[in-house]
Amino acid sequence: MIPDVFRKCFNFHAANDLKKTGLYPYFHRVESEQGPEIIVDGKQKIVVCSNNYLGLANHPKVIEASVAAAKKYGTSCTGSRFLNGTNDLHEKVENKFAKFVGKEEAILFTTGYHSNLGSLSSLVGRNEVLITDKLDHASIIDGCRLSFGETARFRHNDMTDLERQLIKHNEKGMLIVVDGIFSMEGDVANLPEISKLAKKYGARIFVDEAHSLGVIGENGKGSGEHFNMGADIDVVMATASKSLASIGGFIASKAEVIDYIKHNARTMIFTASLSPACVGAIDAALDLIACEPERRTTLIKNSKKMKSAFESMGYNTNNSNSPIIPLTVGSDLVAFKMWKMLFDEDVFASPVTTPAVPEGQAIIRTSYMATHSDTHLDFILEKFKKVGKELGIIT
Repeated sequence: MIPDVFRKCFNFHAANDLKKTGLYPYFHRVESEQGPEIIVDGKQKIVVCSNNYLGLANHPKVIEASVAAAKKYGTSCTGSRFLNGTNDLHEKVENKFAKFVGKEEAILFTTGYHSNLGSLSSLVGRNEVLITDKLDHASIIDGCRLSFGETARFRHNDMTDLERQLIKHNEKGMLIVVDGIFSMEGDVANLPEISKLAKKYGARIFVDEAHSLGVIGENGKGSGEHFNMGADIDVVMATASKSLASIGGFIASKAEVIDYIKHNARTMIFTASLSPACVGAIDAALDLIACEPERRTTLIKNSKKMKSAFESMGYNTNNSNSPIIPLTVGSDLVAFKMWKMLFDEDVFASPVTTPAVPEGQAIIRTSYMATHSDTHLDFILEKFKKVGKELGIIT
């Protein structure tokens, strides 16, 4: 038999098998703006799976800025940042972001995924090591794979294991890479201890603030500000697709580091630049994070309310201390059933199953927004209580 590269495609039946059960939770069609209430497949749902933490994705000023940018610059920059795709609006938001997070310079990539792929693969080369938390985001893992350097992983937020890796690789250049807030677990990286170890062993620190920018820290600057140690972080990454209500991703650091990335990151050089409308939205969102701190206050209040209520019901929320609250429910099948039962009760949540989590530890990942009202939250809790009891997850 002649080998066929498509054989694995023709033999892939998992998605269709799940669809036949009526439990398929993916690629559902959203037909409205991304607020706390959305239209999914023609029906209104309360959403608890959005990363629109500050509720800026439908803020009038963000929309106006996006439209104005498209009118001025058109719909596309038609080339890469490296060649003809850089305009003054890109440079404006880069300077604004760098100033916001307290770094000398920043560079804007087309996506947050591109930011990690391009920066990590270019920063760490042969005879150097990327030391990553085992629960880091997939974009970090893939950036490490593209690097010519070695990758070493330490157990999640385990400082003893991190030190073991630092000792093991102490004769090489080392870059510690962690999420500020971990996207599935909802807990915060232990930056104070990471910083101590980095200084002890001469390593640099790279923090992905994708889920922490706008969310934690007195001024919403992320985990560095949360621990009052932004200066200890050598490289800050942040996506624009969460609190910044757009798409794209920033890398901020010393001027020399940014200059190196600009001229070596393949995802910068060989990708068309971010469209003007998206950049305009980022510009407005950065201003709103600074001038509307009450959004962050409400977000924190909502998150605390939900975590406390879920735990009172008997749900396991693990070590979450952010707007991301995972509920451990058991097997993959239970997670899919729970998703469908919640969906039928007009709550749109996210099941997370193997291999994203260990077998038997599937979760329903919930996340909250500043624009969730108490009425929304109470409705969500009522449905989770009902469904959780029906499935025997809580009593």
